[in-house]
Amino acid sequence: MRERRDLPPKSERKIEPFKMFGNVYFIGSYAESSHVIDTGEGLIMIDTGSTPNLAVVLSGLEKLGFVPSDVKYIINSHWHHDHTEATRAMAELSGAKTLIGREDYEKAKRFFDADILISEGDTLTLGNTTISFIETPGHTKGTISLFFNVEEDGRVVRAGMFGGAGVNTLHQGEFDYEGCREDYRKSVNRLLGEKVELFLGNHSWNNHTYEKSLDLSEYGENYFVDPESWTRFLKSCLNKLDETIAKDTI
Repeated sequence: MRERRDLPPKSERKIEPFKMFGNVYFIGSYAESSHVIDTGEGLIMIDTGSTPNLAVVLSGLEKLGFVPSDVKYIINSHWHHDHTEATRAMAELSGAKTLIGREDYEKAKRFFDADILISEGDTLTLGNTTISFIETPGHTKGTISLFFNVEEDGRVVRAGMFGGAGVNTLHQGEFDYEGCREDYRKSVNRLLGEKVELFLGNHSWNNHTYEKSLDLSEYGENYFVDPESWTRFLKSCLNKLDETIAKDTI
């Protein structure tokens, strides 16, 4: 990735909707990531964001040539409002079915009532895409991570998303549930065993969506396909967990 020294402040970073690779598109904002997968038989959306983000998502769909009714499923990575608050409205506009991890169902009810509850080993197939889910608790009890194959010009890569990488809920007094730290470590170590070449960020800073989108639009260089970035990020998650625990024990 090209080094950039002139990036605007985070509050001013706007990401235009764009194709990441194959049939995967980014349609969210810097603060709240949203993705869609064009399966040939409709779209699968991953996270809607908070209520203000809905305008960004709808604008992104339009700019890419889609309409809300193209969205057939909305996957919610975990229950927090910055990933799910706009889900009810998006589902009403599109008629899409909504999904969330089984253990996050009750807490997500404040934002929407899920149609499908995801458990370990479940899959979702639409058109040319089959998504596999695993439970990766820690950030929340019902956080799910997902994986699927993406093809472009005869090249097939495996895409993946860690559905809840933040350590903000792992501080004393902020726990989503007891045992979350231990679960988080187990989840990250488990994910380290997964092969991921196209890393989708649960937030844009997870995989440097903003910076890489600039490289793609300005120079035609696609750094989203990178077999090493998944592992680097997960190792940084473990480091942040250790730093969090150390701070809480001082």
